[in-house]
Amino acid sequence: MNRSLFPAVSLLLAAMAAGLAGCSAASAPAAPGSPAGSGSTTTPPASATAGGSSGSGGAGSTGYPLTVMNCGTEVTLSAPPERIVAIKSTAVETLLALGLGSKVAGAAFLDGPLPAALAADAPPLNILSDSAPSQEPVLDLEPDFIYAGWESNLSADTAGERDFLASLGIGSYVSPHACRETGKPVQKLDFEDVFAGITEAGAVFGASEAAAKLVAQQRATVEGIEPAGGGRTAFWFSSGRDTPYAGAGLGAPQMMMDTLGLQNITADVQDSWASLSWETVVAANPDVIILVDADRNTAESKKELLASHPATAGMDAVVNNRYLVLPFAAAEAGVRNAEAVADLAEQLAVLP
Repeated sequence: MNRSLFPAVSLLLAAMAAGLAGCSAASAPAAPGSPAGSGSTTTPPASATAGGSSGSGGAGSTGYPLTVMNCGTEVTLSAPPERIVAIKSTAVETLLALGLGSKVAGAAFLDGPLPAALAADAPPLNILSDSAPSQEPVLDLEPDFIYAGWESNLSADTAGERDFLASLGIGSYVSPHACRETGKPVQKLDFEDVFAGITEAGAVFGASEAAAKLVAQQRATVEGIEPAGGGRTAFWFSSGRDTPYAGAGLGAPQMMMDTLGLQNITADVQDSWASLSWETVVAANPDVIILVDADRNTAESKKELLASHPATAGMDAVVNNRYLVLPFAAAEAGVRNAEAVADLAEQLAVLP
């Protein structure tokens, strides 16, 4: 596990398990965050307590006040957020998976439809924008918190810089797996990091019990996967026509390929994603191609490109139709990864 991402999660779990006494989770609104330090650390106070249930769907509770060091910004909450704007599918789906759909005042920049399991129980979402929203529609909702999938979702050109939001009394949180702090190398992701991220989100949003249940379910799913890759090589094709954008050696794609027993052709690239040349892909001649299916760049359009491109049409995987497909939202670190890799394993097992 990447210990630098969540160094204090174990302390959080210990504090909650002990049921230490402290402030009521319903007594005050969420406090804004202010910049300080670096890393991603969850620190409950010495007097933290498990308060009443927060949110819908048996979300559970955690101790407040709570301080989280998130992408270099210190965020302190005195209670669970109540009006959340969620940006990107990873953020929206985490809240829904934790049973907090009733607290989502607005959502934006979804990467595709919700998975059936989440859509069945989710309340109707107030969709602000198909892309990163600007400040005006976000602030019109009078949120007390913004949960972003990418750091770029919290900028002057989008929902607002974190200092500015804090000055308005609006807290903010970025998916820790998307943090790209200056001077800090990207660390290799594994499923324990993903589970730690779910645990931290549960603490931040007042749904620790729901998070613990979700982690247990997802850990069982991952442990039940039979690697069917057999050491075959794979190319994770995310997007691009002239220049293919691929899953590299440190992020969620590598994590899932490792679980499947596949050898990533870009495993030596020390980043989460990489721009390649088609010459590099052709020279590697991967046994399997994993296609990311997005509304703006579908898996079918990728198949058509590979079959029509003079350089790639003769690759073994293209000729023999050895493709695996997953939704875009499942390709980024989050609550979709466990089910996604289980589905990919099933697809892999029946490839020619």
